[in-house]
Amino acid sequence: MAAIKLNMSKAYDRLEWSFLRSMTSKMGFNEGWIKLIMKCVSTVTYQIKVNSEYITRIHLQHGPREGDPLSPYLFLSCAEGLSAMLQMAKANEKIKGFCICRGAPRVNHLFFADDSLILMQSIYNDAFELRHIMSIHERVCEQVINKDKSSILFSPNSETRVKRHIRGILGITQEAKKEKYLGLPVSIGKTCKKAFEYIKGKLWARIRGWQEKLLSKAEKEILVEAVAQVIPTYAMSCFDLTKRLCDELSTIIGRYWWSQQDNTHKIHWLS
Repeated sequence: MAAIKLNMSKAYDRLEWSFLRSMTSKMGFNEGWIKLIMKCVSTVTYQIKVNSEYITRIHLQHGPREGDPLSPYLFLSCAEGLSAMLQMAKANEKIKGFCICRGAPRVNHLFFADDSLILMQSIYNDAFELRHIMSIHERVCEQVINKDKSSILFSPNSETRVKRHIRGILGITQEAKKEKYLGLPVSIGKTCKKAFEYIKGKLWARIRGWQEKLLSKAEKEILVEAVAQVIPTYAMSCFDLTKRLCDELSTIIGRYWWSQQDNTHKIHWLS
């Protein structure tokens, strides 16, 4: 098995308007709605202020409106083109994907906005087919896959020779050992302590900022319950964290709860 995390270079900026119009039409949207959306997208202008004066207007030629709540949905509409090609490849058994257990459907890609994860078998045919699909996607919608920031992760039983050839076919050399997908580590390894060390760092960064403020017990309790104890819940909903890591997180929270100021500490009482 191989998992490829694709990184789109300037994903939103390179989105072509002609491709956006074609995809929304192919998905069955009303022509009046499409014209209204394209009018919102194509009438964007920017002005740069230099020495208290605005210079010539800049008219966009591609890409959705920056900061518009509608832009992520328009990007997802265009991502359906890549998803459809991958689904067709799975139906033709050209990219078989991954099956979590017997009887379960095979999955060969996971998309969330501009985060793309491709799953395939560690064989040459799948790699050639994926390269062909990516080249078509780049040519049609003008999006460019940043191969320097993209990464690939192989299953432990993959041969070194096969890994080298597949990386050469796809042009992706970086292995996803410390990469994250949707905020969670892609590879865990034998121990999850190092993989989830970022949770402890994130918690400590928040608490260190709170220590500089004079807060009452009630305010500190709200911060602990609403922020500090919530930070690890996202990772815990998908992975089993070790008891040692949970104890370390509890210790950090406990020290903050019982401390008075940054330089003075009280006894950390336990129930």
